[in-house]
Amino acid sequence: MQLPFPDRTEAGRLLGEALLGYRGRTDLLVLALPRGGVPVAAEVARQLEAPLDLMLVRKLGVPTQPELAMGAIATGGAQVLNAEIIQALSISKQQLDRVTESEQRELERREQSYRGERPAPELTGRCVILVDDGLATGASMRVAVDAAAAQGPAELVVAVPVASSDAVALVEQQASHVVTVAIPEPFVGVGRWYEAFTQTTDAEVRTLLDEAWQRERASS
Repeated sequence: MQLPFPDRTEAGRLLGEALLGYRGRTDLLVLALPRGGVPVAAEVARQLEAPLDLMLVRKLGVPTQPELAMGAIATGGAQVLNAEIIQALSISKQQLDRVTESEQRELERREQSYRGERPAPELTGRCVILVDDGLATGASMRVAVDAAAAQGPAELVVAVPVASSDAVALVEQQASHVVTVAIPEPFVGVGRWYEAFTQTTDAEVRTLLDEAWQRERASS
């Protein structure tokens, strides 16, 4: 495996190949973490011939360092906090609450923007594969796993093209399986392992979802 990946689509193709053992399962569902996880998951779902939907998660960034996650929230009220970062940076409850409220509003906006009137998928008894473009701290994926697990899936798989070893160790405690294409050391950050790592837009997310949902309707 040669790093960096050219882009998220190619990373999704390689990740899909690593997940081919799941193709053919009638209970399969691929859930993308928007926005960056959607191009990856769209390719995974296409290869596995599985339906695609969303697990909406928002990172709670440290006020002075927004890229550093002090936790994350997901649709349905699930929340994971990184106590070590909160304590080390002396994050107050008021600061945490302000960031949480802001990200909750953005989560709800995206829910409406991406899904519209389409109901959220049923996870109970299904094999759910949660997909993102990478795991750094694992905070967003951990809250996604918590939110999905609360709905009683039969199997809960986390799949990412690239991850830090620390994040994999954390997520493995919650998920049935964790599948990665690469766990490079030193990790540095997710974007380090992509040649093209531009921000995925809302329009791109909607286009990829519409294409997947059209395929799903055509095959049903």
